[in-house]
Amino acid sequence: MRGAKSATWVAGAIIVAMAATACGGGGGDKGSDDAAGGGFNPNGKFSVEVGEPQNGLVPSNTQESNGGIVVDSLFSQLVDYDPQGKIVMSNAKSVETKDNKTFTVTLKDGWTFHDGTPVTAESYVKAWNWGANSKNNQLNSSWYADIQGYEDVHPEKGDPKSQEMSGLKVVDDKTFTITLNTPIPYFVYKLGYTAFSPLPESFFKDPTAAGEKPVGNGPYQFVSWDHKKSIVVKRFDAYKGDNKAKNGGVTFKNYTTLEAAYEDLKSGNVDVLRQVAPKDLPVYRDDLGDRAVDQPYSAIQSIVPAFYTKDWKTINPKVLQGLSMAIDRDTITKTVLQGTREPATGFVAKGVLGYQDNVGGDVFKYDPAKAKELIKEGGGVPGNAMSIQYNADGGHKEWVEAVCNSITNAVGVKCVGDSKADFDSDLEARTAHEVKSWYRSGWVLDYPVNANFIRDLYGTTSGGNQSGFSNKELDKMINAADTAPTLDDSVKQYQAVEKKMVDLMPAIPLWYYKVNAGYSENVTGVKYAQNGDPILTGVQVKK
Repeated sequence: MRGAKSATWVAGAIIVAMAATACGGGGGDKGSDDAAGGGFNPNGKFSVEVGEPQNGLVPSNTQESNGGIVVDSLFSQLVDYDPQGKIVMSNAKSVETKDNKTFTVTLKDGWTFHDGTPVTAESYVKAWNWGANSKNNQLNSSWYADIQGYEDVHPEKGDPKSQEMSGLKVVDDKTFTITLNTPIPYFVYKLGYTAFSPLPESFFKDPTAAGEKPVGNGPYQFVSWDHKKSIVVKRFDAYKGDNKAKNGGVTFKNYTTLEAAYEDLKSGNVDVLRQVAPKDLPVYRDDLGDRAVDQPYSAIQSIVPAFYTKDWKTINPKVLQGLSMAIDRDTITKTVLQGTREPATGFVAKGVLGYQDNVGGDVFKYDPAKAKELIKEGGGVPGNAMSIQYNADGGHKEWVEAVCNSITNAVGVKCVGDSKADFDSDLEARTAHEVKSWYRSGWVLDYPVNANFIRDLYGTTSGGNQSGFSNKELDKMINAADTAPTLDDSVKQYQAVEKKMVDLMPAIPLWYYKVNAGYSENVTGVKYAQNGDPILTGVQVKK
């Protein structure tokens, strides 16, 4: 998630920690420059609920929401998006191309890192080359795979043949070029994602230390990190972007449960929540009144088999379709989730280019009789049992149990939750391919195009693919969509890819997300972006 952005559309961390919800009505406090009639303190600081980041605060190694909201307060990228999802320039003055293969980037004047050194073309090129290098083992390295020469710095086996991708060339301090392996009509959209941040020269002297005390180019400057307790940032007064902070800084307070964060919100000990736990959904609107937030954003919740395991490696997709039809999404969203989520009908979240309704058809509808039939035709569930891994600090327990109960009651498959203590533990198990059976997967947009919910999750070599899913036909369709002549053509081809996914079932989508959150009486101007994060720079602290 990317809370520091100014637009409604923002680049998002791709793995979601919390049990956030789906599309609906509502909004956040619009705020004013005269908060509550008594004015506000432009140097006032406020606090936000988060969990412990998985890794150091390095853009190329941050792939989850707890680290993402912090990293995007510290770093800005070349582009951003307007409320309609169209490209707007951020650190870039322009990104030009005639063929969707070679792009010329020109930077704006006057941008500096927080240490006072200038942001140059070299700052981007060197950062991306470092992030792509296989020896540096960065989670987001596959985001550079479109760039010519990626395979030389990130070979499938062995040491890198080169330290630099041939597709990146510095022209001068303010200009560099990007050459891709093949034309990609939506590539400029990707440049708003965290992995495409610049890095200062000081980073490369000690990357591990830099992850503990990051130096960025964004609206906030790093102050301190007390692990598993808090991260503090302050406003960067020399920031040249349009989204300058209307406050003095942010404390990201660590919580192990959403329930504890909510109690602190009510008592004024934390100012902004990203999500309310399921057990508090029935009461939070009454508790918070106008400070309660009920707002859609572009994300989806799914459960995914660990395809790398012996039991699920060769599973027949009919079994997965049957399990999908054994889940009563309507009842679970209305009861356990208090009507705050909307049952998913496809793999792509609402609100992005290329979203299409009811892609899954009957496969996403509750039908126990048909579910049993499909599971039997597919050869059955291995051992007639499954588990769903989830993080206990994210408010998932209730709905995981409800999904399991639905599956067991509908088709007789034993299903249990597999709880990990926190999101960090959950992610480590996924990264290490230690998931026993299935896992909970939440995905929020990184850029507002349907490709982000398809290629970046289910492509064989994609960084977001943690399940081991691989299908040659799907990869071929994805490659064709990537090389379409126009953005519209690419989006349409990805719509066809999504329809094919219903036959393959790389995951079982459950529901679309929604922000159900709130904020304290100490702040105003609280809005939530399309990635579900609070827009930090717009928050105003009351006097």
